[in-house]
Amino acid sequence: MLWIILLAAFLGVYYLYTLKINGYWKKKGVPYKFVLPPLGDNLQIMVQRIPFCDFLIIIYNRFPEERYTGFYQLSSPVLLLKDPKLIKEMCVKDFEHFLDHRTFLKEDVDPLWSKNLFALTGHKWRDMRATLSPSFTGSKMRQMFVLVQQCAENFVTYFDQNSSDILEVELKDTFTRYTNDIIASTAFGIQCDSLENPQNEFYVRGTQATDLSGFWKNMKFMLVLLMPSIGKVLDTRIFSEELSTFFRKIIRETVEYRKKNNIERPDMINLLMHTKKVSLMEEESKKVEESNFAAVEEHLEPQEIKEDLSLDDMTSQALIFFFAGFDTVSTAMCFMAYELAVNPDIQQRLIKELDDFRAVNDSLTYEGLAKLTYLDMVLSETLRKWPPTVATDRQCVKSYTIKPERPNEKPINLTNKDVLIIPTYALHHDSRYWENPNKFDPERFSAENKSKIVPYTYIPFGVGPRNCIGSRFALMEVKAVFYAILGKFEIVPTGKSCIPFKPKISSFNLVPEDGFWFGLKKRKIVD
Repeated sequence: MLWIILLAAFLGVYYLYTLKINGYWKKKGVPYKFVLPPLGDNLQIMVQRIPFCDFLIIIYNRFPEERYTGFYQLSSPVLLLKDPKLIKEMCVKDFEHFLDHRTFLKEDVDPLWSKNLFALTGHKWRDMRATLSPSFTGSKMRQMFVLVQQCAENFVTYFDQNSSDILEVELKDTFTRYTNDIIASTAFGIQCDSLENPQNEFYVRGTQATDLSGFWKNMKFMLVLLMPSIGKVLDTRIFSEELSTFFRKIIRETVEYRKKNNIERPDMINLLMHTKKVSLMEEESKKVEESNFAAVEEHLEPQEIKEDLSLDDMTSQALIFFFAGFDTVSTAMCFMAYELAVNPDIQQRLIKELDDFRAVNDSLTYEGLAKLTYLDMVLSETLRKWPPTVATDRQCVKSYTIKPERPNEKPINLTNKDVLIIPTYALHHDSRYWENPNKFDPERFSAENKSKIVPYTYIPFGVGPRNCIGSRFALMEVKAVFYAILGKFEIVPTGKSCIPFKPKISSFNLVPEDGFWFGLKKRKIVD
């Protein structure tokens, strides 16, 4: 009899708890689907039945005619924005209400992570963004382009030495070695050749830092994302103590050596060492012509930089630059290679543009990238169909009301700590904005068509003042390596190629289940 009473009590408490959880969006008048806690809407993600990108599509399509929808990550309510105008209004016009990302790891858990630009909040983020912005303008990209181009040329030379007509390679591994060498050179002032020396310490550390796959690791990160206070208990860190020590040592020794020997080099450490000497306004007066449709704009007003960065600040920014570039940029390269391989007509048109450019130019310059319009179209479409980050978030920092625009709507009052999700992948695949969205079509970004794109339906690098500060650098990396590759090779499918693409379910971002295997086929070039 006792167990029946206990069971009834448990079911009663669970019933009331379920009503309380589901009542959050119900009381606010937000359309949502009734869920059973504690897993909420995340059951299929937690048991790895579907990839995260498909999960976003499911939530996005639940209420097709609504501007927003509510869902639950475990028991935490999240508001998913669907309407481009509303995204602009909340993330740009009323940005001050949604200044921050969700807190992931507290400073006592992972000190270097908490100091990077992505993790900082409030005025600390604003000050750091204004400090770093001059380092990512077009003119600074021009200075670093020579380092990027050298890495791209080394990359192609390595494969060109092979005598095989078709060299089968796993592109994710290959492109992360390229991005590793770029980051080592441009962010840390270190020369690496990760193809010739595959086990160099810098590359090994990079693979350790960016490996976020696996069921238990994803489960732990999900729990910490929703309950940051347990991060220390679970020992959840992005940058391990060993990794942090390694990179701190590199930054400290490099800075000390350069100061002692008065060395200047066009890389990220040099820019971070001299942030106080350059204002954003000065940099913007030296803009260079560029053709980067996907590049984001800087929204913050120029301000005086009052002090130089500390060693930990410099290390943290260099690490997040490393973290983002090592994985997300290499993934974008993989998808671009994938689409060129499965669309040979597009690849041949791109090769012709690059060959025509070479015929009248001795070498590629940063300014020369602006003339490669079809290259920009292909890359822009790659980032639409396969955005490196499938969603981004914002956290409400002061109360906000979404005003009703439709007859069935009522004012939605958001309070401090309410979380928004901007579903990049779902927006990029919405047939209302993109005809036949699963088709790879660079013509969407032609001079005639790109003006027709609905604003805020294309956001591969995020939206508003908290967009990706390194978008120009990422685009430069990708364009430089494909310019070099397609000068010597065609990218072709092989027996190991996964066509059509099948996403790895255990990863939050878009990666293949069995790798990006393709062939580099040597071109027969007639002088």
